Amino acid sequence: MMISRLLCLLLLSAVTASAAVSLSQAQLSRVGQRIWQNECAGTISGLTSWNSGEDFASLGIGHFIWYPAGKRGPFEESFPPLAAFLESRGVKVPAYTKGPCPWNTKSAFEADKGGARQKELRTLLSQTVSLQTEFIMVRLQRALPKMLAETKLKKRVQANFDGLSATPEGAFCLIDYVNFKGEGTAKTERYAGQGWGLLQVLEGMASPTPAAFGSSAKAVLSRRVQNAPPARKEQRWLSGWHNRCDGYLRRL
Repeated sequence: MMISRLLCLLLLSAVTASAAVSLSQAQLSRVGQRIWQNECAGTISGLTSWNSGEDFASLGIGHFIWYPAGKRGPFEESFPPLAAFLESRGVKVPAYTKGPCPWNTKSAFEADKGGARQKELRTLLSQTVSLQTEFIMVRLQRALPKMLAETKLKKRVQANFDGLSATPEGAFCLIDYVNFKGEGTAKTERYAGQGWGLLQVLEGMASPTPAAFGSSAKAVLSRRVQNAPPARKEQRWLSGWHNRCDGYLRRL
């Protein structure tokens, strides 16, 4: 069975001059499970997290960002849009998910790890894995026009996107990376004027294959670490990021 008619319409409405990503329900399920494994080690507890050195909570299989009141960083907030997407699909979501993150600091978040709200969120998120995966796919397809508007390498980006979209493994590269490091179009997501998102990976690819994608992604992420402010100590994450890129060579 193919993905829902509603998702297909959302995808197609967001794409210009490009083939939509199309996966079977079984493939979609595997995509969700692999993203969950990549971000949360496949654990229920990992569905509500707050990483060291960050000013926001990370929720769901995609570690969707949720900022506390009065705090904003360079990264795009994605949890409130996810909550709205779930609600649009008939899922009952807690009212507080429509506002800022109710925990202001990592310490407050960790102290309430066993509290009612986080338990409620973990239950909700563990039961909506396929919908969270669809949400990421919709974001991917909506990203393409923005990437094409931003790049000077339109033909290369379009060809690499379309070539990857044509296979389940290539589609997984696109879906996972746009969730992992974003679209690459936001001016705030730059170090030394250089981004690290999906756009930059597509620009650096020699051919539209998962192997070329993984190689380009490693180069982009290494450049990010080199350009990062020393205080962020991003070198500590690079090995894990590269391991994730090696996973793009696996069959879906």
